[in-house]
Amino acid sequence: MQITQIMDRLQACSIPGDEGKARQLLRYHEMLLDWNTRMDLTAVTEEEDMLDRHYIDSLMILTSPEYLPEHTSLLDVGTGAGLPGLPLAIFRPDLQVTLMDAQMKRLRFLEAVIQELHLVNVRTRHARAEDAGHDKEMRESFHTACARAVAPLPVLAEYMLPLVRTGGFCLCWKGPSATEEEEKGRRAAHLLGGHLLPLIPCPIPGRDWQHMLAVIRKERPCPRAYPRRAGTPSRVPLV
Repeated sequence: MQITQIMDRLQACSIPGDEGKARQLLRYHEMLLDWNTRMDLTAVTEEEDMLDRHYIDSLMILTSPEYLPEHTSLLDVGTGAGLPGLPLAIFRPDLQVTLMDAQMKRLRFLEAVIQELHLVNVRTRHARAEDAGHDKEMRESFHTACARAVAPLPVLAEYMLPLVRTGGFCLCWKGPSATEEEEKGRRAAHLLGGHLLPLIPCPIPGRDWQHMLAVIRKERPCPRAYPRRAGTPSRVPLV
């Protein structure tokens, strides 16, 4: 992957960014490929696919800046290899980004990237979402939470809404299944204090992928009973 490829894709997708940020993204990409030879971080390893499917897809939210105001806090739930949180932290250094995952080995990779790129606006958190949702330090403390390729919408709502403060947003990166999950996601969001907005198509120029963004607005405090104990939301989804 070359800097020119990254810059061309940013321009084609109307994503704001300069060469310095593109170089940081490239270094992150190089480290992801290297570490992926020793641990399972990504199944997508073709460079052109990685550029669009991982990085550009993560950054498309920057074309809808109303969901990520300046100098706000962002929690990436189930961040895995750092997507979408790390690309967003690189391209929006004003954000205070927390990368949360239940697997410590992934966080070790992310810590290495954070150190290599000198990202002072990023921290990691080792926790399951169900446990974090009852942590006094984390519950209803973030303006925005995001998740990419983690779970169906009703499950995501239970993972994320307890962590977002009233007036904030949950951003869910979804594929074609979003339309099938929409009604159940809407009911779960309402139960948890949120409102699911109309799905937002997020096409990537030159690709026929059906990428969608599901946005849940937090309208009132989440009932104290949620999230339920670890494993329950995915095993017995709400509604």
